[in-house]
Amino acid sequence: MIASRRSRLARIALPGVIFVMTTGCQSLDSSTSLLGKITPYRVEIVQGNIITKEQAALVKPGMSKPQVRDVLGSPLLTDLFHTDRWDYVFTIRRQGAEPQARAIVALFEGDRLKSIETGGDLPSEREFVASIDTGSSSRTVRSLALTDEQRKALPLPPRPPQIEAVPDVAARTYPPLETAAP
Repeated sequence: MIASRRSRLARIALPGVIFVMTTGCQSLDSSTSLLGKITPYRVEIVQGNIITKEQAALVKPGMSKPQVRDVLGSPLLTDLFHTDRWDYVFTIRRQGAEPQARAIVALFEGDRLKSIETGGDLPSEREFVASIDTGSSSRTVRSLALTDEQRKALPLPPRPPQIEAVPDVAARTYPPLETAAP
């Protein structure tokens, strides 16, 4: 008797529970609900060397490998079988910004740079920062250099204290360390 009541209750309640659960799931997918706007944290993935237009302009044919490494950094890919080719690959995936990928190839003849292939137009440093900036546009950009008026308004540094001259100490005489035996 109890078993038949439970099975009848289960037959009546089960469709109701399924209906409530599916309508609840539908409301979670809605972008108007609070839970539809909450997104999980996603790790920002940055790989490789950020190479800007200014850096690429500094690299000239005829430069040595250490000079190219000083300007562009260590290459992400070097091949043991193709020692005359350095690959600089850059990828970034940041939440709220478009993913970016660039590949720059430096070709060498011996120890000297033959050419650099950028694969298109590289962004300037400011353009790159603007492309990954997901903050509000109301943020003020601070200048890193002072104007002449700002330099003149700075207080002068304090002068170091004057050191008083130490009077000459009269030459002291000390007894000999060894005494002669009588």
